[in-house]
Amino acid sequence: MRVTVAGSSCSVPRIDRACSAYLIEDGDFAFSLDFGTGAFANVRRYVDYDELDAVVISHMHADHFLDLIPLRYAIRYGSKRRKNRLPLWMPPGGIAMLRAMTNVFVGEGNGDFLDEAFEIKEFDPAKPLPIGEGRLRFAATTHFISSFAIRYERNGTSITYSADTAPDQRVVELARGTDLFLCEATLLANEQEQGGVRGHSSSKEAAKMAADAGVKRLVLTHYSQDATPADLADGARAIYKGDIEIADDHSVIVV
Repeated sequence: MRVTVAGSSCSVPRIDRACSAYLIEDGDFAFSLDFGTGAFANVRRYVDYDELDAVVISHMHADHFLDLIPLRYAIRYGSKRRKNRLPLWMPPGGIAMLRAMTNVFVGEGNGDFLDEAFEIKEFDPAKPLPIGEGRLRFAATTHFISSFAIRYERNGTSITYSADTAPDQRVVELARGTDLFLCEATLLANEQEQGGVRGHSSSKEAAKMAADAGVKRLVLTHYSQDATPADLADGARAIYKGDIEIADDHSVIVV
């Protein structure tokens, strides 16, 4: 399996960087976990829209799905023609939210705006989802809205993506023993979230989840312009003793 980071920023993109998107290529099958702001152009460097096999969205914050809109325009009007509509898996309730947003600029009743480009469905987080030759499993996370960590596995090899989450035992269990753990590190090492409501993790908290889950490799991602490699990695290394990497746009990880 080959993972290409197409977007590694949190909701405020770092300069020349995109928001959350992780392209997974498993043999001839290619799909993206999330498709955030600015990520489409990055994805196209590796797998263009006519060859992309699926997109899976973890939750309905713009930095995780907004580039579905230019993707839709490419499928509909781009010079490359797909053989079929692109399978698009949304979280529960995500289809209605996406349609509500697109209705603002295409008008009510224009339901084919999405359907003419996407084969759009919602995943059931309680059930495994076959995709390509593998399958996805899900776990709810601690975030400000409903959000789901995602694990892709095939023939004993697995990649787990935390999506957005504060420290959460459900994410730990989903990631247990995984080969690669893509975990958000939105907060600076000693930063406190405002208002007393948790929705994100620091690199230290990501490392603690990785250690508790016994993952083989940790990649820290979804971080801000203020995060330095020292802030991200140094604190994490004191907690998690395995391999630690910092994601950046166009990073390639082979599992």
